[in-house]
Amino acid sequence: MTNTRSAITGVHAYVPDYVLTNAELEKLVETNDEWIVTRTGIRERHILKGEGLATSYLGEQAVRGLLEKTGTNPEEVELLICATVTPDMMFPDTANLIAYRTGMKNAFTFDLSAACSGFLFALTTGAKYIESGLYKKVIVVGADKMSSIVDYTDRATCILFGDAGGAVLLEPSNDGNGIMDAVLHSDGSGAENLYQKAGGSLKPASHETVDAKEHFAYQNGRPVYKAAVSGMSGVVKEVMQRNGLSADDVAWVVPHQANLRILESVASMADFPMEKVMVNIHKYGNTTAATLPLCLWEWESQLKKGDNIILTAFGGGYTWGAILVKWAY
Repeated sequence: MTNTRSAITGVHAYVPDYVLTNAELEKLVETNDEWIVTRTGIRERHILKGEGLATSYLGEQAVRGLLEKTGTNPEEVELLICATVTPDMMFPDTANLIAYRTGMKNAFTFDLSAACSGFLFALTTGAKYIESGLYKKVIVVGADKMSSIVDYTDRATCILFGDAGGAVLLEPSNDGNGIMDAVLHSDGSGAENLYQKAGGSLKPASHETVDAKEHFAYQNGRPVYKAAVSGMSGVVKEVMQRNGLSADDVAWVVPHQANLRILESVASMADFPMEKVMVNIHKYGNTTAATLPLCLWEWESQLKKGDNIILTAFGGGYTWGAILVKWAY
């Protein structure tokens, strides 16, 4: 290992044009705008519509924007990782399709599945390839077409999710900035509370699984809520303690956008004012692996070189973690 750090040197995101509002959801299920906003903080979400458009399209658009704004030649990219739980197909990898369509002829690619924590896990993985000295340019994508696995007759889940893609470029840094630390966790005991029952090798697709709506995302809200608050606040405090930081030393907390109440509880337990917590759930809902790069993209103009930023997420299975980033530009 070298003393080189892996720095985020660019970020871009993409959201589809079609906006699904709470008013429109009122026509699909028994709910209303006040109920949704009060319980989740979500007012609208973007949905990818169109024949043949899937998660790879969301990732492709984010990557195209990233390559253009950073002036990166796609043939120089050596690795592309795509965090997703809604791959276009079981195989080939969605990352493979994104790289092909964006001209990354020399990149090796793979998908990483860790639900809403996917981008955190993928970012840490990509960073290690840079820190090892093996690669100079790595792209990490978080993309999900959650509308493809949402039951729009189930008001407990259909109000929550949207579609989006986000991507960051990782490059070597020797000026003290970059990815400084990561605390990552997994716990399979939470699988019963947040999962997609059918479609894998345990329950392959059949008429029975489709009729039983087992290909949609399932969430048992109360235990997931408690675990998310405890998990994210715990790792945020742990990464701060490990690096000798107080809340005053941190410019921004970038949390997974699952539920506004969760974000407020995490901020309170970690002793952060909400003014330093990135929140865009009202516009996009929960876009799973895309939420963290989507936040960084929206706040990019407010980020300053040297800023301490903590990314944190909690996802199905369970998976959770936090990453300390010293912003590099």
